[in-house]
Parts: sequence; structure tokens; C-alpha cells
Amino acid sequence: MRLPSLNPLLLVSSLATVVFPTSAEYVLRSSSLASCQENSGFTASLFDVVFTPDNLTASVNMIATSSIEGHVIFDISIFAYGYPIIKTQLDPCNANLPGLCPMTSGKMSNPFNLPVTRDAIASIPSIAYTFPDLDATVQVFINRTDGDRAGESVACLEANISNGMTVDLIGVKWASAGVAALALISSAIINGLGFSNAASHIASNALSLFGYFQAQAMLGLCAVPLPPVVKSWTQDFQWSMGIINVDFIQDILTWYQRSTGGQASTILDTLHTVSVQVEKVKRSVPLVDSAVGLVQRSASGLSKRAIETSYGSYVVYGIQRVAFRAGIETTNLFLTGLTFFYVFMLLAALCVVLFKGICELAVRMKMMKSDTFAEFRAGWLTVLKGVLYRWLLIGFPQITVFCLWEFTQNDSPAAMVLAVFFLLGIIITLSYAAFRVIRIARRSVALHKNPAYILFSDPHALNKWGFLYVQFRASAYYFVVPVLVYTLVKGMFIAFAQRAGTVQAVALIVIEAAALIAASVLRPWMDKSTNSFNIAICAMNFINAIFLFVFTDVFGLPRLVIGVVGLVLWIANAAFALVLLLMLIITTGIVLFHNNPDTRYQVMNDDRASFMKSQTHIATTSELDALGATARGDGKLVKRGDIEDDESAVSSPDNMAVRSGSPHSGPYSARDSIRDSARNSLRSSFRAPVDRVSGTYPAEPHHLRGRASGSMRAPSPFGASGSTSNLSGYQPSHQSGGPAGPKPPAGPR
Repeated sequence: MRLPSLNPLLLVSSLATVVFPTSAEYVLRSSSLASCQENSGFTASLFDVVFTPDNLTASVNMIATSSIEGHVIFDISIFAYGYPIIKTQLDPCNANLPGLCPMTSGKMSNPFNLPVTRDAIASIPSIAYTFPDLDATVQVFINRTDGDRAGESVACLEANISNGMTVDLIGVKWASAGVAALALISSAIINGLGFSNAASHIASNALSLFGYFQAQAMLGLCAVPLPPVVKSWTQDFQWSMGIINVDFIQDILTWYQRSTGGQASTILDTLHTVSVQVEKVKRSVPLVDSAVGLVQRSASGLSKRAIETSYGSYVVYGIQRVAFRAGIETTNLFLTGLTFFYVFMLLAALCVVLFKGICELAVRMKMMKSDTFAEFRAGWLTVLKGVLYRWLLIGFPQITVFCLWEFTQNDSPAAMVLAVFFLLGIIITLSYAAFRVIRIARRSVALHKNPAYILFSDPHALNKWGFLYVQFRASAYYFVVPVLVYTLVKGMFIAFAQRAGTVQAVALIVIEAAALIAASVLRPWMDKSTNSFNIAICAMNFINAIFLFVFTDVFGLPRLVIGVVGLVLWIANAAFALVLLLMLIITTGIVLFHNNPDTRYQVMNDDRASFMKSQTHIATTSELDALGATARGDGKLVKRGDIEDDESAVSSPDNMAVRSGSPHSGPYSARDSIRDSARNSLRSSFRAPVDRVSGTYPAEPHHLRGRASGSMRAPSPFGASGSTSNLSGYQPSHQSGGPAGPKPPAGPR
């Protein structure tokens, strides 16, 4: 029979044809058969049907048990996105189906082929073979035709149909991972060249994009039944959570699991004898859900982590659904995520060490100037610590989700120990880092009335702790704490509520709404463009949470509506991810090929540019450093200590004298003041015109405001209350730290 028009499908058929070209051979396949009726008289533990229209046959491999005897008729209905497209009846006696006319009780396990007529093939629209992740279902009611119970339904069977086309593409995974990784590497190189402003922008956008990928992956980890296209789309980003299938690693993890007292799952090894179903979205037709009669038998190695049905097949959902689709045994999932987290951390550390060695070798062979990457070569150990801290921040979502989930699974005693160790380790480490940042910022405010002073002037603090605050404006240095709390709470709901999908959906709506409101109101990121970038990501995450709530079917929406919402989620997120990737690629490309990347970005209002050492002002600072070296009488630059660790320096008598305004207070006040006053004079000469309304210079740092350009008043590095002595005619002592010379008389020369 001919099909009615499929308006919902035809709306997107042209898009599917462009994105997913047609195959040389069309195939429709079903690999699971579920019961959709209580006390069904026909059940199957294995069901695999492959239909190829070119040869007019359907190959059936089925292991089933029947308790039905007598003549029956099959009522067949085919649904696409909940929309009925075929409804027909089949008499097994007229179709010459072996063993079904009449039906006899017993076990059926012999593969066979079914002939398919050309009329039946013609009734299938071509879009069914080409549209990605087709949400189509065949439903068969087996009804009696003889005896007193004629017309009674004795069994109901349901099978999903796939055409092999999917949005779960290896190319999408490699492209998204490659762009994020190259952007992070580019930001590190640009920062090493001295363009810290441009590097911080690229790194911030790259980390935000990576966070968006992880949010997509966490959407797929929820226990809510998802439409097929949403399952495949979220599977594209599971690499960001460390879910990567490598055969030899899986073999090692299985061995480790068993050798430490655990019992490894074997679901993937038994697919040729057992059917595994991926949890489906409930249908609005009057059917009992396919999970009727599900029982949990965790004592069995085969059914560990999977729900076993009363007829011998298994249903996977949530985190285990992601593992099954990735080809990973569910008992290996936690160790897989942990392994790749550790592997990537080692690779990052190795890259830093290797780059240090290459730079030193290039300088010795005179293939590179000695001042290139000079700051990195001098403090590469601090940079290495900062890189490792940054990777802890990137991997925090996956460690949170999988370690907390492992507490509910107990794969083996050793796995539980690893979960406790890594979870507590990363939480304590990041909490300590956040505490140090807040401590440094508060000290900077107390001493200099500006949190940016120490946060951005000290290279040691910037390279080691900057990963937590450089993407935010200086006054929002604390915002890393809400980010860590947001990640931890979100991970807890995903890990602990695997049996309550509706709870997960409601919790994610609340969490994402709070994140969106906080981002929109506080706007904590460094500038307007970065705020817009991150607020857009928060808004998309909130929309996805609403879609997830729709998939729970708490409103009883028609199956067609849920299917359309799934398509909208895929299209919207695909377009959004493409825009973010293109923005990052274009921005990174322009910066890499720009002579002075820092000039592409406006000066940030938190005065960080006044304290950061940047290549933009390299000529000016080199001259001022030379002037300071001349004033000291040696030709060497004094190495600054670690400001955030120098507690004793702030409270020492010499430094207290500097803060009180004495010109005879140690090695800084007389010598370095000449260099700093000259620097202030040059800064003033390069400033933009005075704002006529406010009467101040734009983006002027706190410690420079209100000072005349020609003044010889030397600002102390310890704050605005530092030495302000008139240095005209003053001769500094050349004995470092010794007694100062006589104070010159007051008044002009």
C-alpha cells in the first residue's frame, strides 16, 4: 500500500540529503526486539534483521521462545517519529512462514530469510534510507484467529529500525578535539612570545568551548530516554570526558578489574547470543513500556550494570548507554575516563619539557635568538605547574562524574580506592589553588587598592595560578569558586540520580538557570566579547536542559513532538558549535599572523595591562630597565621574588619604612625609584587625551592617578602610600642595603 504524506520528515529531507549523501546500497536493520505487553507469549533474547531492498530479502537471526499454539494473524504498524506510516496485517499461512502456521510452543533459533515484494519496497520512502538516526519502530501484535479467544492479543513485539546513517561521526570528534587543542597550544605559544593579552583571550575562549563540549557530553550521560539523533549527537563529544575506546587499553583494564577482585561485565562479548536494547523514549500509544518486568541481577557478570528483562535481553540507560555505544564494557568506563585523564596530563607535561629542551637546543645552535621565549625558559618549572593545574581544571567535570558514579557501582576494591584518591585529590588541589588566588587578590587590595596589581604583575603568580583568574576581570577573581561548585553539584546529580531521569532533568534546569543568571548579571569575564561568548554558552546549556525535561515525557506529549524537539536540539547545537568553532579558528588564525596581536583587543578596565609584562611595550621597558640598572651601578636586573609568598618582606622593617615614606629604607627606595618615575613619565606621555567630562585619563591604573607627568615622585611597589619623597638632587647610596647619604635640602635646585 502507498504511504500517506510524511510532512514532518519531508521538512528536513533536503538537509539530510546534503549533509549525508546517499549510499550505493540501502540497508534497514534492527538489532533488538522488545516486548510491549505484559505476559507476552512470544519473547526473544536475540533479534537481528537486515533488510536490503536491492535483493528483495530480509535476513532474520532470532533466538525466541513461544508459548503460543494455534493459528494467528500479525497486526503490523510502522511508526516514524511517532507518526504512523504503515498499518497492515500479515497471515503467516499465506506468507508461507515456516513454523508459524500454525504456531507451536517451543524455542526458535534457526536463521532464515524472508522474501519481500516490490510493492512493499515501493511503499518505503527514500528518506527512510538516508535520514540520519532514523527514529522508526515496527510494532507487531500477534492475535488469535481460532477458538473462543479469537481476536485476543497474545503477544506484542517492538523493534527499532536503523538505516546506518548517523550524526555520530568520527570526523566530528576529531575536528572538535583538534580545534580545541590547537587553540590551547597556540595561546601558550603566543603567551611565550610576550603577547599575554591576546593569549589570555584565546585561552579563555578555548576553555569555554571545551566546557561547552563537556556540557554536551554530560547531557548524553543523563538517564533520560533520548531520541536517537540526540544520543548520537551527544556521543560525538564523549571524548571530552575521556570516553575513548582503544582495544589494548580495554584489555588491560579488564585484566586489572579481575585481578583486583572485581567482576568484569561481558555484555559486548555476548551480542551474538543476547540482545541489548538502548532505553527508548516512551510512546504516547496505549502500550506498556518496553521495560515491563525488568529485574536487576547484579550477581551475574553478564547483567552487571545492565537491567535484565524477564525474557533474557538487557536494557542500558544513562552512563552505561554511553559506554555501550562507545564499545566499552560498563565496568571499564570509570577506569577508561581515569586512564585518559592521566595520559593527557602526562602528555601535557611532556610537551612542556620537550619544548623547553627544543628552545635551549635552538639557542645553543644559534637557530633562535637568546631572548626568544626567555621568560618561559627561565621559569619553565612554574609554567609546568600552571599547565598541570589547568589540566586539573579541565578534567574536573569528568573526574567528578565518574568517581562519584563509581561509588554506586563498586567495580572492584582497587577501583574504589582510585575513585576516592582522585576525587579528593582534585577537589583539595583546586580548592587550595582558589584559596591562594583569593589570598593574593586580597593582599593586593590591601596594599595597592587594586587586585590586579599582584595578580598580574608577578610572573610567578600569573604562570602558576593564572589559569583560575586570567579569564575573569580582576575584581571577579573569586568567580572560580562558583564555577567549581557549579561543576561539582552538576556532577553529583548526574552520577547519583542514574535511576531518576526526571530528577536529573529538573536539577539541570535549576543549575543551568542559576549559571545563566549569574553570568548575565555579574558578567565576570575579562571584556565584553568574552562575556558575550560565555553567556551564549550558558544560554544554550539552559535551553538544552529544557529539552531534556521534555524528553522525560512528564507532559505526555505525542511521540512526534518529542522527535521534532530532538531534531531541533541537534540542529540548534550543531549550528551553535559550528559558529563557536569558526570564531575560535578565525580569531586564532588572525592572532597567529598578526604582527602585534595585543593591539587587536581593547585595554581592559581592570588595569591588568599596566602590570603585565607584554611584548607591546618591550622597547619602552627595555630602555627603562637599562636606566634602572645604571642607577644601581651593576648592569644586571634584580630578580623579583615570589610576591604572593613574600609575607616576611611586607612586614620587614625596611619595607615598613618604605610604606611610611622614608627615603632611606633599603635597596628599592633610592635606586629603583628612578627607573619607576621615568616609566611613569613615559606612560603619561603615551596616554590618550584627557576625558573632558571626568578629567581623568582613560584606563589609568590606581597607583598612577592624579600624578603629573613631569613629577619625580617615586611610587613604591607596596602601594599608593609608598615613598613620595622629592628625589631632586638626591644622590643614592651605592652600598646595597647600607646607610643612605645625607638628605638634600628642601626646595628647588
